Amino acid sequence: MPINVTIDADELKMFLAMREEHDALQSERDGLRSALRLVTAERDLAEERLRAYRRELFGAKSEARASDQPGLFNEAEVLGTNATPAQEDTPETRIAEHTRKKRGHRKPLDPNLPREVVRHELPESERFCNHDGHALVEIGVETSEQLDVIPEQLRVIQHQRVKYACPCCDLGIKVTPAPLRIIPRGLLTESALAWVASGKYQFGMPIYRQAVLLRRFGGDISSNTLAASMVRVGLATQPVINLMRDALLDADVIYCDETTFQVLKEEGRKPQTKSYLWAQMTGSGTPIRCFAYTAGRGAKLADKLFTGIRKGAVLMTDGYEPYNGIAEQYQLVHLGCWAHARRNLVKAEDNVPKAARSSNLLATRFIKLIGKLFAAEARSETWTAE
Repeated sequence: MPINVTIDADELKMFLAMREEHDALQSERDGLRSALRLVTAERDLAEERLRAYRRELFGAKSEARASDQPGLFNEAEVLGTNATPAQEDTPETRIAEHTRKKRGHRKPLDPNLPREVVRHELPESERFCNHDGHALVEIGVETSEQLDVIPEQLRVIQHQRVKYACPCCDLGIKVTPAPLRIIPRGLLTESALAWVASGKYQFGMPIYRQAVLLRRFGGDISSNTLAASMVRVGLATQPVINLMRDALLDADVIYCDETTFQVLKEEGRKPQTKSYLWAQMTGSGTPIRCFAYTAGRGAKLADKLFTGIRKGAVLMTDGYEPYNGIAEQYQLVHLGCWAHARRNLVKAEDNVPKAARSSNLLATRFIKLIGKLFAAEARSETWTAE
């Protein structure tokens, strides 16, 4: 049976006002919840950035994850020659047994190094037996070796060009021609130039420090002379560099990367301005490494390094955007570097607090998968070497 409820106007107005207030409170609550979620996300992001900055300033620079994971490029060395290349990225994967090197065992010195034998003998007064007085006879030697370093030794090569003359007239004079030099009338021999070049470009010793080092051994040569000699050597070897670049651009696989490079006293540029040094290396055939300097990092500057590259070649880079245009322009197969991709995942994993990390963390899972790729690559390289 229906029930009739009568509500007067005042009660209806009160009910509607309460309903509106209730809806307003709900809307305000929802707005506060949204604002709280936003503030919480911003706080978490700020904390993550703070951890990343602290780790960048004070943390370890190594990207190694655990002791059971091999390095990125030395899997075979870590496991040993008798082992199957690494599977340590996955704990459930078994690897072949291998012999471990004894810790603390000293590596023998190179047998090809020249050796100077120094005999240490007992004085004649002690070459008698303490029990019966008989003279002792030599039955062998106990040998130990030390590595000795002979400091740089300077010398002067004096070229004497013999003159010949006719004893009967004054018109038959001849002089032995001067030997060819990479720098005509240069002060340094080719061996000395190679020493300066390897010290600067291979071992990172500035020219002025090499000048100081030479001065310690009696070679008073200014750093300006050494610097000018390096420029002259670069110009003289440019034809060889051109041939190396031609062979590099004709390779099947090419690696390329760039890094910042500071140049002092460059005309029209401040010392704080970023310059770049580009490294190109063959991944197949004859190993070739070429370095090129540019005043910037733009696509136009990078394009000059690949002029003449063979179509269809493989180009491996770190994913810098101009490489995409170069690969499209020259019809190259563009591959990305897994080590660079892994680096970002390592940073992402490091930004997660240790208490919140687990094996199911997305960054951790990707790092393990990339580790499997490295292990497979090491296995294939080992098979190829065998």
